[in-house]
Amino acid sequence: MTLVSARELVTAASDAGTGIGAFNVIHLETAEGLVRAAALAGLPVILQISQNCADYHGGLEPIALASLALARRAETPVAVHLDHAERPELVDEAVALGFGSVMFDGGALPYDENVALTAEVAARAHRAGVFVEGELGEVGGKDGAHAPGVRTDPDEARAFVAATGVDALAVAVGSSHAMTDRTASLDLDLIARLRAALRGAGAAGADVPLVLHGSSGVADAVIADAVRAGMTKINVSTHLNGFFTRAVRDVLDRDERLVDSRKYLAPARDALAQEAARMLRLFALQTDTAAAG
Repeated sequence: MTLVSARELVTAASDAGTGIGAFNVIHLETAEGLVRAAALAGLPVILQISQNCADYHGGLEPIALASLALARRAETPVAVHLDHAERPELVDEAVALGFGSVMFDGGALPYDENVALTAEVAARAHRAGVFVEGELGEVGGKDGAHAPGVRTDPDEARAFVAATGVDALAVAVGSSHAMTDRTASLDLDLIARLRAALRGAGAAGADVPLVLHGSSGVADAVIADAVRAGMTKINVSTHLNGFFTRAVRDVLDRDERLVDSRKYLAPARDALAQEAARMLRLFALQTDTAAAG
């Protein structure tokens, strides 16, 4: 069995000064492709199921159980993580289903409310031994709720961690969700200062790793520089969705009579797996090869 907690994967990457890929599950085919990507790269991966994904499937349990089953059968270590949960009850459900890590997203709330609610959610998750990611300083572009110009203050980040007890922190350093071009400019100096501020800031003096959301809009070389500056967990969704969708379009464009969805979903799954494997190697600083496609 290779289902592990994101705590293990994120801590190992943080200690090594490398990055770990955290890729969003949309449906079963993406989950399968991401597990295949980890096998191709010979590296671990974090499968992320967002609140939006759970809602799309009519609830968290169906897609969660499928993803957990895939992780248990994987050739490399795979973690299953709840991403961008804004409802505390969804966090509780994920913990009950066996997730090893969760993200509670209070980033759109006023600071005091974010602290209070994140602390409550984190305390419950920690009682079950679950790794908790919080968010401070809104990441731009998410349903209009976040301002792209916002940046996370290092001193405030350290105070937030102390007040909430989160184990990892998503920070705003210049990226934006749902970008389809890779032109975002990251503040590498701010990343380094945030990393320094959160050294030893966690429970029992543990370092608190940084999480980069909106990584689809960041070029390869900039992501690699961000990892070297101190970013650890690298979240990607839109970029990989593009590879999946373009492969579907390509197959359907070549055969308008095709009706068996497996005939176009399988190539799409393979295209996603190849690019996700490349990104896993990039985040691990094993290559700086430019993006395909």
